[in-house]
Amino acid sequence: MIPVVIPPDLWEGDAEGAVSAWLFAEGDAVRAGDLIAEVMVEKTSYDVTAPADGMLQIRIPAEIPFKRGAIIAAIG
Repeated sequence: MIPVVIPPDLWEGDAEGAVSAWLFAEGDAVRAGDLIAEVMVEKTSYDVTAPADGMLQIRIPAEIPFKRGAIIAAIG
């Protein structure tokens, strides 16, 4: 399994983020570089791409808050 990690330096401060949209469903095949999710932090949107080819396993559903450095999914 390859984790999909929110980089700890993606935003500053203690604000929490949330996935505003998963662009693939649980179990879908993804390719490295595919845009798989959009993350929202204080009215700013960030794109999250797949780090490798494989099947998407969502760990944090949309709209659930998380901190920087969180593992939001895995690719296996």
